[in-house]
Amino acid sequence: MKKLLLLWAVVGVAAAFLYVLGNNIINTPQKVSEPLIIQVKRGDSLTTIATMLQQNGLIDKDIYFVWYAKIKKLYPRIKAGEYLVEGDISLAKLAELLTSGKVYLRKITFAEGLTAREIAEILYAEGMLDGDFEMPKEGDFLPETYTFSRGESRQKIVEQGQAAMKNVLQQAWDERDADLPLKNKEELLILASIVEKETGVSTERPQVASVFVNRLKNGMLLQTDPTVIYAVTKGEKDLGRALTYRDLAIDSPYNTYKYEGLPPTPICSPGKAAIMAAAHPDKTPYLYFVASGNGGHNFARTLSEHNANVRKWRALNK
Repeated sequence: MKKLLLLWAVVGVAAAFLYVLGNNIINTPQKVSEPLIIQVKRGDSLTTIATMLQQNGLIDKDIYFVWYAKIKKLYPRIKAGEYLVEGDISLAKLAELLTSGKVYLRKITFAEGLTAREIAEILYAEGMLDGDFEMPKEGDFLPETYTFSRGESRQKIVEQGQAAMKNVLQQAWDERDADLPLKNKEELLILASIVEKETGVSTERPQVASVFVNRLKNGMLLQTDPTVIYAVTKGEKDLGRALTYRDLAIDSPYNTYKYEGLPPTPICSPGKAAIMAAAHPDKTPYLYFVASGNGGHNFARTLSEHNANVRKWRALNK
């Protein structure tokens, strides 16, 4: 009887020791000095995952993770993808992270005013995206910052940008000023693309939009340089030089010095602010504007006022 009791005591002590040891292995945080991105690839075995965790210093021994994952039946629930580890983390919390599906989201940013070609170049340059895509039409992609997980398709980003532009444009068209000289939301987008290219000063956009709206109402040529630049470059590259008189004579429907009204398509992808400015231009008497020399523009009601502003600009740029 005493031997049996002694045996049970030994077993109990051993079990307690193993419990404490296992608890320490599972719940003791491993020091992580800097944020770390780890990747579980599709098809990785449990051993491969455990080895990756050990190599990144997140566990002491790979067998600990294998043992824990098998006991908890975690392997079928581990999701492929990248995961961000920030701060000290225990084996148990690590397993929780890998089964959460909360993969690390990367960011890709498209600046306002990019052409479709420039958007495509950014998509192809992002090596964490995968696959080919259908080239977006000029102006139908909303420039924003989009998130994605490693290996997602470029086509998915294109579709997100197109859906975002469709929503913003529809909202702007539904809420537009009633007296705009525009037939449809496509013309609103074209006008917004010109506004986007004409000024980088956010507070000026409604004023710039007012100039073009006033010109459309008065049957005047828009005479905007960015449309001529688009005619010359077809949106595929930077002009890299100043416009010439020869450029202004180019026979193209995008040449607003030669053809009345709006060009046939947008000349870039405008941002939401430019679209809203085109939908709600300031009420001004302005028909002209020219660079002021300090990043903005000087606006004028008459040609004589405009010519005076041009002379000021030229004096500053001698």
